[in-house]
Amino acid sequence: MVLATDPDADRLGVYVKDKQGEYHCLTGNMSGSLLADYEISQIQATKGLPEDGVLIKTIVTTNLADAIAKHYGVKVIETLTGFKYIGQQILNFETKGEGTYLFGFEESYGCLIGTHARDKDAIVATMALCEAAAYYRSKDMTLWDAMIEIYDKYGYYKDGIQTLTLKGIDGSEKIKEIMDHLKNNTPEQIAGYKVLWARNYDNDTSTNMINKAVLPTGLPKSNVVYYDLEDGAWLCVRPSGTEPKIKFYYGVVGTSIADADRLSDEFGQAVMKMIEHLL
Repeated sequence: MVLATDPDADRLGVYVKDKQGEYHCLTGNMSGSLLADYEISQIQATKGLPEDGVLIKTIVTTNLADAIAKHYGVKVIETLTGFKYIGQQILNFETKGEGTYLFGFEESYGCLIGTHARDKDAIVATMALCEAAAYYRSKDMTLWDAMIEIYDKYGYYKDGIQTLTLKGIDGSEKIKEIMDHLKNNTPEQIAGYKVLWARNYDNDTSTNMINKAVLPTGLPKSNVVYYDLEDGAWLCVRPSGTEPKIKFYYGVVGTSIADADRLSDEFGQAVMKMIEHLL
């Protein structure tokens, strides 16, 4: 495998080789899910899982994490985008004496194993992936085999992102218009998927689109909208906090890797088409 961190060593990029000698690039969602499954399974095997065990992820991170947590019977906590929010949850566990941190990750190539830090740590993630590689090798498996096994076990989850760069004052205003439109005009369906819930983190509402029940999101105020769709699909839209961009994160579940790839490509195209008239 090939492992590379960024200069401050908090994000980890991964290439793994299959038994045919071909390399596969793992996205942050893939490497995070691989490590989540490995770490939680090893805790279960060596000392048992605590009753209050928690996996923490950001709202734009793959729902494969939820499927893994459900399999092991542990709770999932979602946070806003940014690893500092995962760190805050760890602090809450320590302060209240409730909740045991098992693993946390975000889609942008960051995870934290252990509670020695309040941010993502690529050094420990590197060691964990090497450990996982040795473990799976003892079972005559590569890390790519392990990734495929996870998909076969939990579902063929595929996650993607579309980004629009809109510079200048006009661009900033356009981003605001897109966000305002989405907040005030929830679509009935997106890319052919029926919208089940619409979350508006700006006003702390999560609206059931079937019976119109409204619940709080439970997260701090943020300029973000999120749509839970049928068949496990989802879409989250938020402006970048550092660049003149608006980001569209999404996920689908297919019946195979090829099917998930196809559905993801179609979904990304449909999302861009959905906002065409606003540009």
